[in-house]
Order: sequence, then structure tokens, then C-alpha cells
Amino acid sequence: MIDATRRLILAGMLMLTVAGCAAKAPTGPNGEPLQRLAIVTTSGEHPFWVEIADDEPERQRGLMFRPPLDADRGMLFQWPGEAPREQSFWMRNTPSSLDILYIDPKGRIVSIASHATPFSEAPIPSNGAANGVLELRAGRAAEINAQPGDKVLHPYFKP
Repeated sequence: MIDATRRLILAGMLMLTVAGCAAKAPTGPNGEPLQRLAIVTTSGEHPFWVEIADDEPERQRGLMFRPPLDADRGMLFQWPGEAPREQSFWMRNTPSSLDILYIDPKGRIVSIASHATPFSEAPIPSNGAANGVLELRAGRAAEINAQPGDKVLHPYFKP
């Protein structure tokens, strides 16, 4: 009877440990927790884990010198407290191609630059006012059927 009780208690502790691990957010390359973000398109809601770049050094560094992103990862660039404006990105020192999604304050995609050329210093304009930019692995926007006007769900954007 004691062995059965002991096994039951150990099994319960193991289940709690596994559940606790499953609920924990993954971390980025510097150990920072990643945040949840979703893109809602005609093909459904597509979840991603994103790193946040919300200060000038982080925004300048972006995904430079980094390996390609996993399919469910990205980087969300934010300008807290700043008005939306025309944005322009480049791919300096970025070794893998990216999709760049420009997003307005309400979370609507303004424009998408697909398959940005690695290492290019050519400016890639937003073609409209944006205060958020999401970088994904090249081709992901097309895979999920993302289009201008689609919704990005994240606490940074106010519906």
C-alpha cells in the first residue's frame, strides 16, 4: 500500500513538473523570454514566438549575424511612445532572407516585403505609416497567406 501511494505521489509530482515546463515561454538567444504574437489571415490564426526590439540598440542590431529563423519565430520591432511614420529597413549583415511586415498602430499590416535580399543595404520602405515591423523567415508570409490589411495580434497594438 505504501509503495502504491508513493508511486502515485511521484507520478503527480512528475505531471506538475511537465505541465510547468510546457507553460514556460521559450527564450531568445540572450535568454530573454519570447512573446506570443499571432497573424490572422484568410487561412486562420497563425501563432509565432517573437523577440522584441524596442530600443535603438536592439532595433539597429535586429537579426544581424544570426542564423535563419525557425518557422514559428520572429522579431517584432517597436517604437513605444512614437507616432507612426514611414519606416525603412535594410538587410545589412543579415545572412538569411526575411519577410518584413510593416504594421500600423491598430495591428493592421500596411505592406509586406517578401524575400528581402541578405546583406543588402538597399532601403526597403513601408509605403505607409507604421509603428511596428515584424521580421519572419523568408516565405512565411506567403505560406500563411498574409496580405496587407490582415491583423497582427500582440499587446503592443491597440485595436
